[in-house]
Amino acid sequence: MRANFWKNKKVLITGINGFVGSNLAKELIKLGAKVHGISLYKNKNSLLYIEKIEKKCRLYNGDISNYKFLNKIIKKDKFEILFHLAAQVEVGVANKNPFRTWETNIRGTYNLLNSILNKKNIKAIIVASSDKSYGSYPKKLLPYKENYHSKAIFPYDVSKACADMISQTYASELYNLPIVTTRFSNIYGPGQTHFSALIPDLARSLIKNKDFIPRGNGTDIRDYVYIKDIVDLYLLLAKRLFKNPNLKGEIFNAGTNQPLKVKDIVRKFYFHKNQKKKYSKVIKVMKKKKTKGEIPYQFMDYSKLKKYFGWKPKYNFKDTIDEVYEWYLKSLQNK
Repeated sequence: MRANFWKNKKVLITGINGFVGSNLAKELIKLGAKVHGISLYKNKNSLLYIEKIEKKCRLYNGDISNYKFLNKIIKKDKFEILFHLAAQVEVGVANKNPFRTWETNIRGTYNLLNSILNKKNIKAIIVASSDKSYGSYPKKLLPYKENYHSKAIFPYDVSKACADMISQTYASELYNLPIVTTRFSNIYGPGQTHFSALIPDLARSLIKNKDFIPRGNGTDIRDYVYIKDIVDLYLLLAKRLFKNPNLKGEIFNAGTNQPLKVKDIVRKFYFHKNQKKKYSKVIKVMKKKKTKGEIPYQFMDYSKLKKYFGWKPKYNFKDTIDEVYEWYLKSLQNK
């Protein structure tokens, strides 16, 4: 039934050459959708190119902060469903260059949504936000719930909170765009080639037999949700919104409800690969580190998704380590 829905649907994915965008495009193509994508540039290290997914899509290379570029694409092609995933996603980059991050994440969002105004052919728009849009809450008030107000301070977090507010405005009765906003925990899995992220960095360090350099003391608490769960959820939300416009304006959190300290993630990876001595060395380095520009506690409550759609994650971190490691092993063996 899911395949029948997606057959020949005309879909646009912004940020298609990113980790989530590539995996989403891969699944949509399997289901028979006509996939178009926007990316800032050709990233040959992306899953999109590694697995030759790009040969089955129509791609547009350009900057979403350029309104004329976006408007031309939206006018030309009669899309039915849109996934807005494009963003500058690296927290460290945002801290060093907030302007570029805000141009992409804030201007890019209102450029895109404004270009869609009065386009009756578009029936569902999924805007990817982040758990970081909530900002920092005391641990006792976590997990985050959808009705929490933003307390964002750091540049990346502010960019996602602003994009959320913009999306809510365009979904309001004033503009009536069919938008659902998603706020997900840290996503991991095959195809994640941003090695500034924890799990890709861990896998590469083990495979290349190099020291893992922690960026903090490992006490930050995070929730990690598997890419297959996220792709399934995006497809579910888009389909439900397409069929039920009354969902417009809704916000949904997703995670696993199994938060872990960063040092516990590191431990699970090293112990799983029988590298206990290396783990001990990493822990000694971690204890001397200080974490800057990061929210200390972040994990999500997904009860709203469960209530609306019966959704819950199928995968957990322990059971996916092998699949993740093997993907990086294959991907990095010739590099």
